[in-house]
Amino acid sequence: MYSIVEYKGLKSGYHCGYCNLEDGKASTGMWAHTMTVQDYQDLIDRGWRRSGMYVYKPAMNRTCCPQYTIRCHILDFKLAKSSKKVLKKMTRFLTKGEGAKGIVEPMESFNEDIGIGHVSSPCTSEVNIDPEKPLKIVSLEEVSTSTEVHEKPRTDPAGDNRDPGEKHTSAEANATTESLNNNPKPGRGPDPDKPPCRKAKDLRRERKLKKLLQKQQQIGMADVSQHQEATCETPKALLLQHRDPQGNQPKSLEELTSESSSPDAVHQLEVKLVPVSLDDPAFNESFNQSATLYSKYQMAVHHDSPAECSASEYSRFLCQSPLQAENPPDGPDFGYGSFHQQYWLDGKIIAVGVIDILPRSVSSVYLYYDPDYAFLSLGVYSAVREIAFTTELQKTVPDIGYYYMGFYIHSCPKMKYKGQYYPSELLCPETYSWVPIEKCRAKLDQSKYSRLHENPNAGQRLDPAIIEDWNDLEPSC
Repeated sequence: MYSIVEYKGLKSGYHCGYCNLEDGKASTGMWAHTMTVQDYQDLIDRGWRRSGMYVYKPAMNRTCCPQYTIRCHILDFKLAKSSKKVLKKMTRFLTKGEGAKGIVEPMESFNEDIGIGHVSSPCTSEVNIDPEKPLKIVSLEEVSTSTEVHEKPRTDPAGDNRDPGEKHTSAEANATTESLNNNPKPGRGPDPDKPPCRKAKDLRRERKLKKLLQKQQQIGMADVSQHQEATCETPKALLLQHRDPQGNQPKSLEELTSESSSPDAVHQLEVKLVPVSLDDPAFNESFNQSATLYSKYQMAVHHDSPAECSASEYSRFLCQSPLQAENPPDGPDFGYGSFHQQYWLDGKIIAVGVIDILPRSVSSVYLYYDPDYAFLSLGVYSAVREIAFTTELQKTVPDIGYYYMGFYIHSCPKMKYKGQYYPSELLCPETYSWVPIEKCRAKLDQSKYSRLHENPNAGQRLDPAIIEDWNDLEPSC
């Protein structure tokens, strides 16, 4: 197998869908007529990304919104509390029919296609980020002073013996100031007259302990010595004695994602993996429904016109892939290539995640969903399901250890959500080495473009003049 690409050269000065700058975007691209999955794996490890048949790489030191390749290490994946809430919300909806319509989806899928004819939805933000101007650090004292609550003057209880124009003495002023400092104002901290807040877990443990003590008090006096020994036990030892050994064990990602699959559930959710191929019956049968869902999503979320999200545009963007389907004996059961992960709810498609299964990773391409079900946070839910899917693949194909989430854009608030999946790494644009995102945020706060690797001698650094000449290359035909 081999790859055939047509180099298109540098394209600059066109509209950016993230900051809405008309001439701020710059990237290098090529048209991939056909490509092996191994070649594409190597390309995304160098900052490239595909959109349909078009493969592009942002000119990081030129573009207005630098896009850093981000991946999640699935072997050490830790599920965030916000993601757990999304999974529990989906479980309640499926098992009991509980919903919360009207809640806005916390994350959006952005069309990162820079190919011909498609424009991304703009990311608007009222925050102006100037990399040359450092951020002002405001102390808590300044905040408390500027936001101080001005209360109406209260009458003095002994004011009937004081003349209207008489001022407080210094002692009275000090006493008044001291009393104000001792008595906290609303919003200035915990009320000392009220008991401190306690965690629900501690309250449940205390109730359980009380029940255990009540049971022991009801034990007969047949064996007094045994009774005295039991009642002399400390509460902590007594609780540990009766604790369920598996009660406080955290649930695995597989258990959390499978909780909603119950035959007695009100709604039934099924996730189907369909290869992107006209020769596949399941792909052909669901094409019209998927295309209609894509059009509905694009018009509602990204405000596309009907012409911009037609069936032909859908096919060009999400159904045409240069990746060659490969099915080696040591690979996944369904092989490598491009796939649609369809989410069927009660017999209809409500979301589709477009993914590429590669030799060392699963790469997320795009997600579109039914806006009527935005209250289920399908963006977060599908990302967690894709991470769980990658984890399952790793059990049979050990080389697959990463989940690629496309590009991380630190300067765009709506695209920073990708950093919440731990542990994540960003690709250094100069050394092409992976750096934990925690070590990158401080640098990116100072400058939108940054060399992420801390070692100045790491990686093979080309002369800037050579890089400039390479970026200025134009296609020969």
